[in-house]
Amino acid sequence: MNRRPFLKNLTLLGSGLVAFPVAGFSSSLSKVEYETAFQPVFKFITASDGHFGQPETDYITSHQNLIEAIKRESDVDLVVFNGDLIHDDPLLMPEVKKVYDRLLPLPYYVVKGNHDRVSEDKWLEIWGQASNTFFTVKDQFGMILLNSSNEAGDYLCVDQDFLRSALEEMQTLEQVFVFIHISQRDWTRHGIDCQEVLDLIARYTNVKATFHGHDHDVDGLMWNQKKPYFWSGHFGGSWGNPFPSYRVCEVDEQGKTRTALKRVSDGEMLNAHSI
Repeated sequence: MNRRPFLKNLTLLGSGLVAFPVAGFSSSLSKVEYETAFQPVFKFITASDGHFGQPETDYITSHQNLIEAIKRESDVDLVVFNGDLIHDDPLLMPEVKKVYDRLLPLPYYVVKGNHDRVSEDKWLEIWGQASNTFFTVKDQFGMILLNSSNEAGDYLCVDQDFLRSALEEMQTLEQVFVFIHISQRDWTRHGIDCQEVLDLIARYTNVKATFHGHDHDVDGLMWNQKKPYFWSGHFGGSWGNPFPSYRVCEVDEQGKTRTALKRVSDGEMLNAHSI
């Protein structure tokens, strides 16, 4: 089956994408199920593809709308901006940081995308974090942020040695979440073939989910070796789904985990899964 034409036109109706009713896979949640009582001990938001500074787009408004949507969410522990923070011009990077800083004191972290065309040194200087980094939250949860591009904007496989070391360091944690801007498999229009990366992720049982950006027209779920890979659509830029969106992920005290894609404009749940 040629997946590319199907994925190219993926919209809200296709958000479920893959939902196998077998053991080891997630289940889709209805709006009623999602709105039932859930007491998270860890909650984060990820959003991608703001493309701050892209010509002929209202990037000021799209960023302000996202900041307001995040602030409407309760009990958020942190935010991850999953790549394409700016649109090519390195001079824009300090400007978008000023926008993100409106979230403070809520912590936020950034992933490098193919339009974030600054040097590694400049990235570290502006953001205070390397483009490949990992950290622990609440002594239970691991977050791994990986760079899948370079200053030229090439699509790259992530650094497997770094990923392996991070996964080894975190193998005793309850759950680990991975963030990569560019899909490491060519199951979307703009993904690339890096099967060894997916094989590495599959070897660690505590990796709960991987989150991607990059594909503005994809907001659903794919599986590889019983590991879920989620997309978040986009909240900026000039193309893609007509509903700017962000993704929420929550874990309760029993270790139950769920994620929902939400519309920026009103926080409406567009799709949700237990994982």
